[in-house]
Amino acid sequence: MKAIGTTRPLPASDPRSLVDLELPDPEYGEHDLLVEVRAISVNPVDVKVRASAQPEAGSHRILGWDAVGQVRAVGSRVEGFQPGDRVYYAGQIDRPGSNAQLQAVDARIAAHAPRTLGDEDAAALPLTSLTGWETLFDRLRVDDPVPGSAHALLVIGGAGGVGSITIQLARALTGLTVIATASRPETVEWVKKMGAHHVIDHRQPLAPQVAALGLGAPAFVFSTTHTDRYLADIVDLIAPQGRIALIDDPASLDILPLKRKSLSIHWELMFTRPLFGTADLQRQQEILGEVARLVDAGKISTTRTGSLGAINAANLRQAHALLESGKAIGKTTLAGFEG
Repeated sequence: MKAIGTTRPLPASDPRSLVDLELPDPEYGEHDLLVEVRAISVNPVDVKVRASAQPEAGSHRILGWDAVGQVRAVGSRVEGFQPGDRVYYAGQIDRPGSNAQLQAVDARIAAHAPRTLGDEDAAALPLTSLTGWETLFDRLRVDDPVPGSAHALLVIGGAGGVGSITIQLARALTGLTVIATASRPETVEWVKKMGAHHVIDHRQPLAPQVAALGLGAPAFVFSTTHTDRYLADIVDLIAPQGRIALIDDPASLDILPLKRKSLSIHWELMFTRPLFGTADLQRQQEILGEVARLVDAGKISTTRTGSLGAINAANLRQAHALLESGKAIGKTTLAGFEG
């Protein structure tokens, strides 16, 4: 099969950072689907792993944690899927990814793809939808109000892939007032399109801008990027006993200032359930199923903003470079293998 892999940490501009390969078809286990990959999207995790992966000499790391494809075969213990089904999933970080023509993925973290979306539009959704859903309902527990707070959510980095779908999920599934940050005219327009009630500029101090909205102190903050830079402002603006979630990887984070307000902080990593084989592993299949139903009901939409063409090393390097530029809006996808 055709695949794209990385052998050592290199910048996306280096042609050796991601290379086209011919590899044997993957084996699949009793809980797995063997999927013919049709479309993928690219996430910050792809960039992080490419920049740090050091496979053993002579081997490659296959990246990719978002895909739509057609089931070719099912494992002996798989239920609810059969060959020919169209599925979507994010996969797991400790197995070969979706930058390949064939991928083995645990059926318990895959779901039937939205019927009303094409392959690329659907491929934009799995990882970010799981991240946004788990953040809202498993980490922040937004259905459990914070006494005395404004029933509001601040999303820092609203125009990114995770921010874009989190805004939509919050609007579709909760009564939260959604505040999002954006700094450029095109990103402000985008987060409004996603459903944000209010937009503030993350290049300016956040607390005064939130106070000026007249809503009161928000119960919840979801920081998708540069949390160490914004933490002091978050502590200032959030309600006492509020909840903070983050997904980025600050080198250090001083959480002592959270004590005075009895704030709680929650890290979200959507790979945790598959990485540890948690007892509620199948919850990810259920979430993706709910997301597909919301899409097909017209309550949320794809966050895809562009396509870079066929799935190959050159186009994937472009996608990685776009993410590294910090100017990406929503999600970028690729579809189909040449030849």
